[in-house]
Amino acid sequence: MLIIFNPAAGRRRAQLLWRVLDVLAIHAVRFELVETRYPGHAESLAREGARAGKTTIVAAGGDGTIAEVANGLTGTPSRLGIIPLGTANVLARELGLSLSPRGVASTLAFGRVRTHWPGRISGPDGTSLFVQMLGVGLDAQVVHRLNPVMKRILGRGAYVLQTLREVIRYDYEPIAVRIDGEETHAASVIVSKGRLYGGPYLLAPDARPDEPGFSVSLFDRGGAAAALMYGAALPFGRLGRMPGSRQMRAQSLVFPGNRRAPAQSDGDSAGYTPFSIDNAPGPIQLVVG
Repeated sequence: MLIIFNPAAGRRRAQLLWRVLDVLAIHAVRFELVETRYPGHAESLAREGARAGKTTIVAAGGDGTIAEVANGLTGTPSRLGIIPLGTANVLARELGLSLSPRGVASTLAFGRVRTHWPGRISGPDGTSLFVQMLGVGLDAQVVHRLNPVMKRILGRGAYVLQTLREVIRYDYEPIAVRIDGEETHAASVIVSKGRLYGGPYLLAPDARPDEPGFSVSLFDRGGAAAALMYGAALPFGRLGRMPGSRQMRAQSLVFPGNRRAPAQSDGDSAGYTPFSIDNAPGPIQLVVG
């Protein structure tokens, strides 16, 4: 078992990792621990581990770290394990994984797997995978401008604070998108592989993460008042049912770039449009206990 740890998670989350490792060691589970040193390093470490024959490669970090490791495992038989050390841990919640050290260790040791079919982003700078969701619009602007130190100190509260700042500054110009060849416009777009968004909050009840395809949420209303309305609906699981929102299934999306809109995938910056989204070439296997 190869465990890839993102030390940017901070000291408190590192202590959670050590507790998980202690439980694994007590139960004679053999593992190797490596740390990432820069953005994208988790992907190359995962790829090297898969080439070396590691059957289980574990992402110890947040959803962005998990996505990086998934990129490195594409086309390999290695399974992806998760030690959820992030701020929101959306994929771990989606899978119903335990967040306790003993529960995490038990999941990794038991090794039961579930199929997951990631999405793929293709743009001028190349391709990458996302495992839970991709956003274009206001939520991406928040991610782009979020201070990492503030995120480490305040956790999810940092996103709330940054959102209140960006609600006033964001321009809300409509974003063009072609969904399975049909063009439409929206103030913000969220492309989901899973049901949850931003933590334990329901957004896409029709999501089918084990199959190709996406649940697409379009938010037609722009402006600060609409953004605050959508934000207030999120904790109650009503975001996808608010006035001015649309949801549909899709196999591919194209953001043509007539507007340079910010994007985020799995909680990390994904640059700007233009780019396209389709299904990854094949599924990955997630360790779920």
